[in-house]
Amino acid sequence: MRSAPTILHLDMDAFYASVEQASKPSLRGKAVIVGGLGPRGVVATASYEARRFGVHSAMPTAQARRLCPNGAYLIPRFTLYREVSELVMGLLRELSPLVEPLSLDEAFVDLEAGGAAFDAASARATGERLRAAITALTGLSGSVGLAGSKMLAKIASEGAKPDGLLLIEPGTERELLAPMPVRTLPGVGPATGEHLRRAGITTVGELAEAGEDELVRMVGRAHGVGLYRMALGLDDRPVVAERDAKSVSVEDTFDVDLHDRVRIRYEVQRLADRCTGRLRASGHSGRTIVLKVRRYDFSTLTRSETLRGPTDDPAVVREAAARLLEGVDTTGGVRLLGVGVTGLADYTQEDLFAQARAAAEGEAPAEPQGPGGDAAGPAPEGGAPEVPAAALEGTGAAPARYWAAGSDVRHAVYGPGWVQGSGVGRVTVRFERPGSPPGRVRTFLLDDPDLEPSDPLPLVGTP
Repeated sequence: MRSAPTILHLDMDAFYASVEQASKPSLRGKAVIVGGLGPRGVVATASYEARRFGVHSAMPTAQARRLCPNGAYLIPRFTLYREVSELVMGLLRELSPLVEPLSLDEAFVDLEAGGAAFDAASARATGERLRAAITALTGLSGSVGLAGSKMLAKIASEGAKPDGLLLIEPGTERELLAPMPVRTLPGVGPATGEHLRRAGITTVGELAEAGEDELVRMVGRAHGVGLYRMALGLDDRPVVAERDAKSVSVEDTFDVDLHDRVRIRYEVQRLADRCTGRLRASGHSGRTIVLKVRRYDFSTLTRSETLRGPTDDPAVVREAAARLLEGVDTTGGVRLLGVGVTGLADYTQEDLFAQARAAAEGEAPAEPQGPGGDAAGPAPEGGAPEVPAAALEGTGAAPARYWAAGSDVRHAVYGPGWVQGSGVGRVTVRFERPGSPPGRVRTFLLDDPDLEPSDPLPLVGTP
């Protein structure tokens, strides 16, 4: 624990939904829900306008539609979210060399390590300047927590939402935590929370009063000791500068269970290509290929194969995933498929062979061109996605043109826009861009040759 609140936790407010509202002027101030749009889809983020109807993250999209039938339901556009996240993380790195990203929209910062703060007054001033800089650069808002530990800084940012700042003065931790529910503490999930409730412990103060020995008896030594320390507000974890990715994976849940083996093989190949695209985009390669299959009865199987060396070759990943699929019984139906790569490295086996050959021949290795050189990477994530699984069930066909709500398009005459919806052979597009007034809506045939998928327009710097 520190004697000054110089650990900052930033949590962007309703990040995905806020980015969508910023990039789609007609949605500002309206209920926006980002996530999977099919019958088995799940909400990733809901705007604060949607939360007033009871919609929240991890809720089935079907339930969200019942609660908020007039909301805008959009597919995620991770390409754009990553771009905006990098802008925000850049502002954090200006404050300190010790920035620990937890996700695209959340990070810890050690303000003391960067000389940005040394006491409560300077920490608060720095936090307010950061919030103002984020809004000026992106138009978005973020909530800031300041405290003498990571745990308390995160609790403070949650208390500051939305668009606020909360500073916890060192020495006030126990008084602040005492009335809070035990689920406030990290690591206390539904099962542990229910176990404690049955023992008559519902608040952090009651947890501290129970004592370390009693908590060890109830939940085991490792968890009990940790719970007791957290209840006292004790947390000595340092801010870690960067977290290396341990794996890259993609998965799809299908609206209708897949039974056709040819179709299942096709989907695995498609997922392998997407996974390899993300692998290359991250500048990594990997040596272990993982296949995930969730069957009709919700049983989940994983199979893996470790290669002789790391690779980012799409053909190698496809072939390995296909071999793994051969060992899985899918006769009852498949509801989810996933392909991942673990054992990541920042080089490929082919790179090493090329360097060895060059050294043997007395030549310098060629300058690297980045992950995979100019080879094809992932398809633009902001464009029109593949056709939903249900539409191709049992056909063995390749994906046809399909327009998902929220995806980016460009028309030869009207310019950039986004899909509001599609059906009955037509697609409705709203033509607007970040910074413009709300745009006009036009309707086209699904196969209109003047309408094409597009990359997302940047949130910053769009004319």
